[in-house]
Amino acid sequence: MSRPPSSPPRAVLVVGAGLAATQTVAALRERGFDGHVRVLGAEGVAPYDRPPLSKHLLDRPDPALLADELGIDVTGLADDVRLASPVHGLAVTGQGVEAATEDGTFTADAVVLATGARAVRPAGWEPALTLHTAADAAVLRARLRTGHRLVVIGAGWIGAEVAGVAAAAGVEVTVVEASGVPLARALGDEAGTLTEPWYAAAGVELVTGAQVVQVRADGVRLADDRVLPADTVLAAVGARPATAWLAGSGLPLEPDGSLRVDEGYAVLGAPPSVRAVGDVALRRSARHGWVPGGHWDAALRGPATMVDALLSVPDGPGSTGGTGGTGPTLEDLAPYVFSTQLGHELALVGQRRPGDELVLRGDPAGPDGWTALWCAGDEVSAVLSVDRPRDVAAARRAFSHAGLPRVDTSALRDLDRPLRDALHG
Repeated sequence: MSRPPSSPPRAVLVVGAGLAATQTVAALRERGFDGHVRVLGAEGVAPYDRPPLSKHLLDRPDPALLADELGIDVTGLADDVRLASPVHGLAVTGQGVEAATEDGTFTADAVVLATGARAVRPAGWEPALTLHTAADAAVLRARLRTGHRLVVIGAGWIGAEVAGVAAAAGVEVTVVEASGVPLARALGDEAGTLTEPWYAAAGVELVTGAQVVQVRADGVRLADDRVLPADTVLAAVGARPATAWLAGSGLPLEPDGSLRVDEGYAVLGAPPSVRAVGDVALRRSARHGWVPGGHWDAALRGPATMVDALLSVPDGPGSTGGTGGTGPTLEDLAPYVFSTQLGHELALVGQRRPGDELVLRGDPAGPDGWTALWCAGDEVSAVLSVDRPRDVAAARRAFSHAGLPRVDTSALRDLDRPLRDALHG
């Protein structure tokens, strides 16, 4: 007998075994779900935390298991956990979903897509390593030693983190960035430029505005025919949602492989029984517009909101459940990214908009850290804090309200006053 369309699911299938999947299982049980929960992973490894793979590449050789880090044992909470059973096909039916694996086909009333992301390695770059899994980290770690030459392609979050860790261990590091400045995609040129001096200070050579045209086992060749010799090349040019396995499912994938979801993480254009969370989700936010996944905080906190919506009774035909009517009030999470790189602690809260003015608070060349705000008038779309943890807390509080925070410019200019006096939710 099939489940009535207006009732919560009795069986939930979680595809993926990373942070988002772990938090999904925990949220289901915390909210009293006593139905069947099955987890299908692909790596064959117990759920682990990914940030230490780059931040602690050399001093933490074993995976940071989420059972230890968060105290969540998926095998104890779920009814069936298969860590080496990748899903290679999904069918959405009138009764629920069917997932095809080498172990057979599994059915459920609802599915949570939490397969994370995969590192990008362009065609022809096969000699380059990538860093996204514990296995990747083990290979890279085994190569790095004092005097070893490492070329990192990409000066984004991961590239900068690895460069700093490796250089501190005596590795000769060169970072190649195709754009003119580091972190250009995340921070824009104006703020990204402020991070350039960090590379030389950390003993890292930074080459910007340089296009890599060939990757070899012994180095890379640039568009101007320069050759940068290396013992190891690391491609750190981003990640894409790991959703290739959904081809043929009928789900509406974006060009980058992500799935657009509503405020309750229901996949738009699919039945409300299909949810996506973490790296695979492109979330609709009343405060920020469309928010891409790809960062730890979204995988940590998003599943609780998703489960609240999934377990609520849908409001009517075509409803995604929990986004209106009598459904629960869903938290609109502000984007949050943190990084430890080249001797500095960075935190980015919010999502900057094209055309916003960059306002600096503090001296980027000074010893006390600094903060940047992206503003349109007195409205703030994002805040970047560098070596100022109190400003991180103030920014996160300001972005916890329904709309974008406002800034008091007079209080902002007064460096003797804390940032919390200048930001208002």
